[in-house]
Amino acid sequence: MTERAFASLWGLLCEDMDFLSRFGVRSRVMIACQLLFFRCHGRFPDDKGELDPDVIAYVADQTGAPDDASYAFSSDTARRQRGLILDFLGIRRATSRDREKLRVWMIEHLGGRSLSLSDWVERGYGEARDRGLFVPSAKIMERLARGGRRDFRDDFLACVGAQLNDETVEQLEWALSEPLADTGFQRLKDDVGAAALESVLLAARKVAFVDGLDLPFDALDRVEPGWIAQLARQVEGETASEMRRHAAQMRHGLLVVYLMHRRSQLIDGLIDLLLEVVHRLGTRSRRRVIQGIAADIGAVHGKERLLVDIATAALEHPGGRIEDVIFPIVGAGKLRAVIEEHRAKGTLDTRIQQTMRASYASHYRRMLPPLLDALRFQSNNAMWHPILTVLDLIVRWAASGRRVVAEEEIPSAIIPAKWRKAVIDDADRVNVVSLELCVLTQLRERIRAKEIWVEGADRYRNPDKDLPGDFAERRDVYYADLGMSQDAQAFAAGIKAEMERELHLLNVTLPDNDKVRLRWSGENRISITPFSPVPEPPGLTALKSEVMRAWPMTGLLDVLKETALDTGFLSSFQTSASREALSSVLRDQRLLLCLYGLGTNAGLKRVAAGSADVSYDELKHIRRRYIDPASLKAACAQVANATLAIRNPEIWGTPGTTCAGDSTKFGAWDRNLMTEWHARYGGRGVMIYWHVERQATCIYSQLKRCSSSEVAAMIEGVLRHCTDMEIQRQYVDSHGQSAVGFAFCHLLGFELAPRLKAIARQKLALPSAGMRGRLPNLLPILSGVIDWEEIERQYDEMVKYAAAMRHGTADPEAILRRFARSDVMHPTYKALAELGRAIKTIFLCRYLRSEAFRREIHEGLNVVENWNSANSFVFFGKGGEIATNRVRDQETAAHALHLLQSSLVYVNTRMVQSVLRNPNVVARLSPEDYRGLSPLIYLHINPYGRFEVDLDKRIDFEPMAA
Repeated sequence: MTERAFASLWGLLCEDMDFLSRFGVRSRVMIACQLLFFRCHGRFPDDKGELDPDVIAYVADQTGAPDDASYAFSSDTARRQRGLILDFLGIRRATSRDREKLRVWMIEHLGGRSLSLSDWVERGYGEARDRGLFVPSAKIMERLARGGRRDFRDDFLACVGAQLNDETVEQLEWALSEPLADTGFQRLKDDVGAAALESVLLAARKVAFVDGLDLPFDALDRVEPGWIAQLARQVEGETASEMRRHAAQMRHGLLVVYLMHRRSQLIDGLIDLLLEVVHRLGTRSRRRVIQGIAADIGAVHGKERLLVDIATAALEHPGGRIEDVIFPIVGAGKLRAVIEEHRAKGTLDTRIQQTMRASYASHYRRMLPPLLDALRFQSNNAMWHPILTVLDLIVRWAASGRRVVAEEEIPSAIIPAKWRKAVIDDADRVNVVSLELCVLTQLRERIRAKEIWVEGADRYRNPDKDLPGDFAERRDVYYADLGMSQDAQAFAAGIKAEMERELHLLNVTLPDNDKVRLRWSGENRISITPFSPVPEPPGLTALKSEVMRAWPMTGLLDVLKETALDTGFLSSFQTSASREALSSVLRDQRLLLCLYGLGTNAGLKRVAAGSADVSYDELKHIRRRYIDPASLKAACAQVANATLAIRNPEIWGTPGTTCAGDSTKFGAWDRNLMTEWHARYGGRGVMIYWHVERQATCIYSQLKRCSSSEVAAMIEGVLRHCTDMEIQRQYVDSHGQSAVGFAFCHLLGFELAPRLKAIARQKLALPSAGMRGRLPNLLPILSGVIDWEEIERQYDEMVKYAAAMRHGTADPEAILRRFARSDVMHPTYKALAELGRAIKTIFLCRYLRSEAFRREIHEGLNVVENWNSANSFVFFGKGGEIATNRVRDQETAAHALHLLQSSLVYVNTRMVQSVLRNPNVVARLSPEDYRGLSPLIYLHINPYGRFEVDLDKRIDFEPMAA
């Protein structure tokens, strides 16, 4: 909050001062605070703890009176004073009729919005204040809010159910009565599964089933997507039998809303299957062909000897004639046979296409008719309309059973040159099966680049919807939000000037830099002396021993419980049901056990077996009703904020603005589309991408595919972390950077600082051609000149894409996919690549010039690697493998691990701070010890044992302070 906004909110008016003069000096500050608090919130604070100390100090300074620490908010005197405040403000107590009108207002203005119960209560108080009403009890307002939410929900579901015809109702009832059928209730909730023909056919049947229900999609226009997601979460957490227990109107409304919400996910899943099947078809065919070629080389008798004889004869008689030197050794017949054999086998591409066609025609071709029937492909680029035309023709030919058509019947230039021989024969006839395969391979690439999109999809929707629709009207606002000038020439000139300055500084300082050397030849031209390993400071070892002595074998479950009681993160978990029957104590105990079982990967069955007070079914109920990825993310953010708040700056230093991002691989079941083979680490699994700040607090985590873009994951974490931390510099490893990544990070207002493994091959771009001669010490690593005109031409478009990332109209990965390296024709891609080269050059100049900067990046990434090393200690169950094929459950496991490990950091922070209140311990620490201090330690933690939650038993953080 700015200073002016703070003053306007908590500043006293002249008439306020006159009113306050009626009271004694001792109570004047608290009365003034209550007056201002009511103006702001429409209610009075329950106690002094709700008042910010800065507010109390500011009010005291205005009144000139001291703060009375003994003021009792619950006393009769305080109640009379609040009555006088209401009279002064012209506020009267709300009657029953007033409350009913307030409830109706809530329904009309707040219903259908993605607001929590506390949001309803807060806005209800605000409206009551504006109407001159006082609602005396938070319970009354909460009851009004709950009633309003329930009534709006019931009316909405009744309205949706009333629009259904008899056939749709019959189909819905069938889905609930046969939940395990292909299009039954449970199967509609399941993920699409692995990339196989059966999965594609089943996913297509699900989409066709939902499309055939004649659902009232226009009913969703008057409510927010977030509110619909809340209803969908309730359906996700219920079994078919639980759904059947609802009244018919409620049951039908809930299921219809869920299916309308689920439809885009089903379409996305079907497209994912299509892309993966085509990709696997190509990669497997290539592997088979290469293996066959390798086998042929060793299997054909005499071929190697024949080559040796030819080579020997050619070397002995280099000037001789072929018929005199070669033919007497091998003979023309043998050479002709080798040529014919090669022609029969064809080129590598031809053999791969033949193998793909055989596999497609005999197996995968059955997926095409239901696929094309379920999906509606569109394109905003006329260049790709011929693909859509051919798809329509394929549907027609399939209906008529045609296998061969004339070349004139298909659009020209639809067949790439490398596919022409496989698709068109010598008589200019088109083989329909080969054409289908050719089109599917092109369709995959165009969908991935979002040149072709699908109606009704979410991730594969119209790319125009990814960009802010009101960018032209609110251009000034978007530029201001990004903190950028609207003058493209000024923007380019600023970067150009910074490039010139950094290049000049590097050129001047390089001769005296004994850590960096340049070579004038070869591919690797930059040489940097690596850092020497630094042993752990002895003071840190002693500190860890003190922690171990004070809190030996602290239970990991106790760590989670202590963090929950301290930070209140359990409030992030709300039931998806319409009401809650469990007591808060039982609910919290079971929630902690569930979170522990998920975060350690031990599982709910083992946790229930180790606890005498709870059963597996009870934990499973909590898991279904309360725990979802969104709630876990909110809880993780709450713990991160609490950790940042309790830190002692004298120990940990001032709050930082830097963060490190890196991913780690986890093994996972592979009958789903999230699990992939990892090219670097080997084995099937998923990646969790972590964002960890300098003192081991993880502020964001994401579950990603092994092949997904780490650049997109890095950007998403910076933009979506939802903590109080402001990131100005992001450390990443080599895989988390690219030229386009540098460009977007600059446009989004933070610095990308990678540790480049391929530093030896890096090049520096030039701001202008004339500057090359002024940089004699950098000549071996200079490359081309930046195209500033392209940057200026595309400046507005680049800002539009950056604004889409900032405001969440599209995921970073969806936008970056449009700028894949293969899509170099895109003009905005060219501008982003040029801008990225410029920003990367500025970074490289600093990186090469400053050892301190290199060390800072190295130390930052060591923190996130230390976080990764602790994963196996916390996530010990099932060998560290995520044992589920449901992507949502995989994501839940990742965020539960994040929450448990963040709780460990929170508790360790308090423990270390408690130990360091002992002067004897502090005296043994050196500045190097403080520099290497980390709260991510676990020698004193026991993750195993019995699982019992005693909410009255707390960890004592004070034993070392005495």
